[in-house]
Amino acid sequence: MMKKDFETKFTGWAFLIAALFLWGGWALSPHHIGEYIVASDFAPIGEQVWTWIWMFRIHIFGWVIMAIAIFALMAITFEKPYRVVIVPGAGMVIAGTMTLAIASAFYYNFGAWGVGQTAGMSAAEIDVFMNDILYTNQYVTCFVRFGRVFSGVGLVLLGLGLVKWKIINVWLGWFTALLGLAAMGIVMGIPEHYEIYKPVFHVKVLWLLLMGIYILKQGIHLPKTISK
Repeated sequence: MMKKDFETKFTGWAFLIAALFLWGGWALSPHHIGEYIVASDFAPIGEQVWTWIWMFRIHIFGWVIMAIAIFALMAITFEKPYRVVIVPGAGMVIAGTMTLAIASAFYYNFGAWGVGQTAGMSAAEIDVFMNDILYTNQYVTCFVRFGRVFSGVGLVLLGLGLVKWKIINVWLGWFTALLGLAAMGIVMGIPEHYEIYKPVFHVKVLWLLLMGIYILKQGIHLPKTISK
């Protein structure tokens, strides 16, 4: 049967709002930090620090709302037999998404905090400051990598489950699985993956947008289930 009710409306809007927050916060940010925070980041952040802070907050909430959207989708599809694939896939996407939210919070905190800490410092003093946060800086890149990989694994499982039981349009299910495969392949297979991965973020936003539009317009197809 085709399910189209309050639950699907909530889920669809969650996908759309996640896309808006994720991409809007990124697009409107006056400065983008690279893989690592570097000393040269602090001056451009400081020029529009409150705009930068609020855009980063919006971006971080985009990851959180994406997790909510996936939770909602998982709740709707928690039926035998397809929950055995959908739920682990959704769980991995949520784990990866929240890992990325935590990693983003590091960049947000150290970027804003660093502006105040480095104000008036000499070049030598800034070097000392950067060395003090080097280990944390290195560690957070690991959070980013594994957040992307965990999300990728989850998207592959989720996509295959969507395709197998035709819960949404088959092409969108394959898009989900291929997006996850691309994320995993780029991060795990290419040593200098950071620049190459950048388009995947925009494709993920597009995926959120398409999922939201499809669910709002078409609902979710729930094949006949077996008894619980």
